[in-house]
Parts: sequence; C-alpha cells; structure tokens
Amino acid sequence: MKLISLFQKVDIAEKIKDAPDSGYQIGVVIGSFIPFLVLGGIALWMYLRAKKRAKNGN
Repeated sequence: MKLISLFQKVDIAEKIKDAPDSGYQIGVVIGSFIPFLVLGGIALWMYLRAKKRAKNGN
C-alpha cells in the first residue's frame, strides 16, 4: 500500500485553489519540494563518496 501512495499523482494547483488559508498554501508548496531536496541530497552524498573513493585510488 505504501508503494502505491508513492506513485499517486497530486494536483498541486487544485490543492492550492481549495486551500482554507495562506498557511496551507505554503505547506503544500514546501511539501512538494521536499522529495526533490531529499533526492538531491542523496545524489550529492553519492557523488562526494565516489569522488573521495576515486581520489584514494580504490
């Protein structure tokens, strides 16, 4: 069930249109960027780890 929820399409424009106040809108925007930031952090960590490994000759 968790795997299915990861691939669901979320219409952000619809959520913002139906938002009760501006605080909810800010939360929706921040929540939509968090997955990209996490993936970017993981990619940076992997890049730096590979760079360090190549520098040490392993």
